[in-house]
Amino acid sequence: MPDDGLLRRVDAVQVPVPSLDEGLAFYVEALGHRLLWRNDDLGQAGLELPDGDSELVLTTTSPYEPNWLVDDVPTAIATITDHGGAVVTGPLDIPVGRVAVVQDPFGNPLVLVDLSKSLYTTTSDGTITGVRPTQGPAEVNPAT
Repeated sequence: MPDDGLLRRVDAVQVPVPSLDEGLAFYVEALGHRLLWRNDDLGQAGLELPDGDSELVLTTTSPYEPNWLVDDVPTAIATITDHGGAVVTGPLDIPVGRVAVVQDPFGNPLVLVDLSKSLYTTTSDGTITGVRPTQGPAEVNPAT
């Protein structure tokens, strides 16, 4: 575990929407957030939060929840379960790394994400064109 804490930062806050188009109409067109990426296969779109590198992720498939960036999902799982937490789901591979859902000892869900494999590459309109390798697990990616 890092000396300065296991949870590195809020990677994203997922916000459920009925459809990506409806969510984008509100959060991009009405509220002015910039689209970073869109993945219709996952039912998600990432929006920029201008005062940091966390994202607002619109989702048609997940509940309202924060996603925590960690250096390594399996290590984070081990640390949490060694101290009374439990695994809910995962770890699972995602295009940019791994994800898992755990519970802390108090029953709170924690979505853990690492960017161990790659970072999304996108066009100017947010369309995902591929992935590029990371420089290391601690690299921050504004488009996860």
